[in-house]
Amino acid sequence: MAEIKTKPGVMKVEDFIEKLSDEQQFDASELIDIMSDVTGEEPVMWGTSIVGFGRLNYKYASGRDVEWLRVGFSPRKGKISLYLTNEAEHYVPELDQLGGKYKIGKGCIYIRKLSDVDESKLRELIEKTYDDSKKLG
Repeated sequence: MAEIKTKPGVMKVEDFIEKLSDEQQFDASELIDIMSDVTGEEPVMWGTSIVGFGRLNYKYASGRDVEWLRVGFSPRKGKISLYLTNEAEHYVPELDQLGGKYKIGKGCIYIRKLSDVDESKLRELIEKTYDDSKKLG
């Protein structure tokens, strides 16, 4: 089975942030502050574009076991990918309280920009998903 390519410690978080646009830098810095505060974890780069907080060993239904981040984010062109859970659809009630438009994938929640959502509700969601992730790893 192929090894996962997205691994921690590939580059420094500061170097990644410096390469972003001004708006992305602002949102990324705010998310780092929020996620660090909620989780008590330091930010670590996972691969070349994901800032993660905490680690877990996740076992897929197939039996594949990988090391992954507990929560994190990635600023993308036109959106922010929030890596909060491997089962995003389970958190729709909490997502509906964010106040902004969002989309969900299997393990990501996509928002356009940080100012579109209610920060206190985002903090609550991060805390809930971070605590729930402890059951996975």
